Amino acid sequence: MSTAILTGPPVAGSPLEADLRTLGFDVLTANDATAAAELINAVPAHERIAVVDPRFVGHLHALRLALTDPRFPAAAVPGALTAQPAARAALARAVGRIPVGAGTAHLTDVLTDTLTESLDRDEAGLHRVELGSLVATVALTPAQREDAREAVAAVDDEAVRLRTAVKSRDGFFTTYGISPYSRYLARWCARRGLTPNQVTTASLLTALIAAGCAATGARGGFVAAGFLLLFSFVLDCTDGQLARYSLQYSTMGAWLDATFDRAKEYAYYAGLALGAARGGDDVWALALGAMVLMTCRHVVDFSFNEANHDATANTSPTAALSGKLDSVGWTVWVRRMIVLPIGERWFMIAVLTALTTPRIVFYALLIGCALAACYTTAGRVLRSLTRRARRTDRAAQALADLADSGPLAELIARGARGRGRTGSFLAPVMAFLSAAVLLVWVLFEDDPTSWLTVGVAVCSALLAGAAVARPLKGALDWLVPPFFRAGEYVTILVLAARADVPGALPAAFGLVAAVAYHHYDTVYRIRGGTGAPPRWLVRATGGHEGRILVITVLAAALSPSGFTIALTALAVVLALLVLVESIRFWVSSQAPAVHDEGEPA
Repeated sequence: MSTAILTGPPVAGSPLEADLRTLGFDVLTANDATAAAELINAVPAHERIAVVDPRFVGHLHALRLALTDPRFPAAAVPGALTAQPAARAALARAVGRIPVGAGTAHLTDVLTDTLTESLDRDEAGLHRVELGSLVATVALTPAQREDAREAVAAVDDEAVRLRTAVKSRDGFFTTYGISPYSRYLARWCARRGLTPNQVTTASLLTALIAAGCAATGARGGFVAAGFLLLFSFVLDCTDGQLARYSLQYSTMGAWLDATFDRAKEYAYYAGLALGAARGGDDVWALALGAMVLMTCRHVVDFSFNEANHDATANTSPTAALSGKLDSVGWTVWVRRMIVLPIGERWFMIAVLTALTTPRIVFYALLIGCALAACYTTAGRVLRSLTRRARRTDRAAQALADLADSGPLAELIARGARGRGRTGSFLAPVMAFLSAAVLLVWVLFEDDPTSWLTVGVAVCSALLAGAAVARPLKGALDWLVPPFFRAGEYVTILVLAARADVPGALPAAFGLVAAVAYHHYDTVYRIRGGTGAPPRWLVRATGGHEGRILVITVLAAALSPSGFTIALTALAVVLALLVLVESIRFWVSSQAPAVHDEGEPA
C-alpha cells in the first residue's frame, strides 16, 4: 500500500492528483501542517508514504523517480518526497519537529522542503533525485506556474525515460548493437505488465534452447544456436532496461540476472561440448577450462571491488591515468572491449558457433578471456600497490567470506593467529603457495591419483589456513579468494582429465558448476547487504580446502571409473545443498532493492 498526502494551498485544474493515482498512490489532502502531521502519523508504519505540495509542477517521470524507486528508504525532488517503512521513523521525527505558531510560516509554507531537509540531517538514507533535463518545482505564483509548464512542455519525459533505461556504462556491442532497439522492447514489456524477472527467465529458457541446438552437433543446429544465443542476450539487456524504465528493482532480480547469466553461458558450453562429441571431437577439457577461467576472472573483479568498496584515500597514479584516458573518447571503448565484456563475448561465441566448430569457439574464448584477465588483473595490482588507502573491517570480512574457508582452514587459522602482520603481503603469498603447490604437483606428477597427492592437499590446506589467519586488509589481500578458486577448480579439472575415462570431465564440469554457483551466490548476498551464506552451509560444503581434500582422497582410493561416479554424486549433492538454501534465502529475503550498474560482466 502507498499513500500520498497533498499538503498546501490547493491549485484548481492541476493534474497532480491524477498523476499520483497513476503511480499507484491513494491520495489524501491536508489544509495545513498540523493536519498533514496527523495524517502522516495515522498511516500504518509498514506502508510507503509520500508528501507532495499541490503547487508541484513537473514531469510525471520526475514524480515516478522520487516516489516509486524501491532502492532508497527515502527520496525527494523539489515539492515531493517519499519514505518507505525503513525511513518512516525518521519521517515521524521530522513531523514532530514541525514548528507551530507565529513566525513559522517560512518553514510550513513549503512543508515538503522542510521535511526533506530534516530527513537529510537525520541521515535517513535520503536520496535526492538527479533530474537532468526533467522539471520538478513548486510554483508559488501564477507566473511561476506558467513558466514551469512551458519548461515541462519543452522536454519529452518519455524520451528521457527511454534514454535513461539504458545502463550508463556498458560495452561497445551492447551500446551500439543492442540497446538502440532493446529499450523499445523493454517499453513494450512494461506496457503489457511483464516484470524484469519474467524477461530474465525468458532469456534463460532461450539460452537453454540454444544449448540444446548446439548439442545436436549438426551445422543447422550450430547456426540456430548462434542466433538464439544472440536473442537471449537481447532479452538479457531488456530485463535490466525494463527494471530501469519501470523502476522495478529488487535484490532478487539482480541476483537472478547475474546467476542466470552464468547458468546460460555454462549451459551453452556444455551444449557445445555435447555437440562436438557427436562429431567425434572431445572438447570437455576446453569447456571446463573456459568455465574455470571465466569464474576466476569474475572472482578477481568481485574481490577487488569489495576490498575497495569503502576504502579511504582511494587514489593512485594508475587511477589518475585512467581518469585522463577517459577524456579521450575512443580509448574508453577500446579499454571496454579489451576486457571482453558479456556483449562482445556472447557475440563472438554466437558468430563462431554458426561459422566454425566448438573447438575453435573454445580456443578463441580461452585466448580472449586470458588476455582480458591479464589486462584487468595487472591494472588492479598496480592500483593496489600505488594507492594509499586504509581498508575497513567490512572489506576484510567480505574478503574472508569470499575466501570460502571451511572447518579445516578455520582450525589452522586459529592456530596461526597472531603470527604475521595485518596489511603485509603474507596472506596473498600464502594463498598463492597454497594453490601453486597443489597445481604443480597434479600437473607434473606422473600419477596424481595417489595418496601422496592427499598429503600435498593437506599441505595446501595448511597454507590456506595461514593465509586467512589475520584480517585481510593488505594492499593485495583481494587476491586471496581468486588464488583459492584457481587452486580448487583447476585441481578438479586436472584430476578428471588425468583419470582418462569417459564421463570424468563432464562430471567435473558439473561439480565445478555447482561450486561456482555457491561462490556467485556468496557474492550477490554480500552485494545485497545481507552478508555471506550461513556458516553451517559453508561447513557442510567443506570449504574450498575441504572439497580439495575429499576429491584427492576419492581419486586415490577409487578406480578411474569409480572416481567418475564419485565426482557425479558429489556434484549432485553439492548442487542440491547450495541450490535449496539459495532459493530459500532469496525467496524470503528482505534485503533492500539493488540493481547492478557497474562494470559489464
